[in-house]
Amino acid sequence: MNSIRLTVNGREREIEVEACKLLVHAVREDLGLTGTHVGCLTGDCGACTVLVDGASVKSCSVLAVQADGAEITTIEGVAGDGGLHPVQQAFWDEFGFQCGYCLPGMLLTARELLDRTPDPDDDAIVQAINGNLCRCTGYGSIVRAIRCAATRMAASGEPAGEAS
Repeated sequence: MNSIRLTVNGREREIEVEACKLLVHAVREDLGLTGTHVGCLTGDCGACTVLVDGASVKSCSVLAVQADGAEITTIEGVAGDGGLHPVQQAFWDEFGFQCGYCLPGMLLTARELLDRTPDPDDDAIVQAINGNLCRCTGYGSIVRAIRCAATRMAASGEPAGEAS
């Protein structure tokens, strides 16, 4: 067993993990944060996306021990005290999800995009979500939701990572 320290959604945590345990399983099983979904376990679908030190990462492609010392943001850490994060609200308003299985990964990928590129064009949005699969809605409503979030966050003057 290996002891690793993580800052998860702003809270310092220390857990014991096997050297071969995937980050997605550590997040779900050891930290109890089940909003991060297990999808393909090959890094293709994006359902397991989390932010590691601000970058979107497919947590099924990373060993938990590789994240030792990192700051992790899961879907549970996106919303602020004031309610939904603007990216979440935009997905709600623009019907950017249907079954919701891909939603945590889409939201975290969108948040990273808007942290890096506050005013992305549609091509940048499509490129950003390229590694996240949605089998229900198609991508038009998702692209509209991310564009809507960008517009709202620009109007509020808050970067994606700090909006609440």
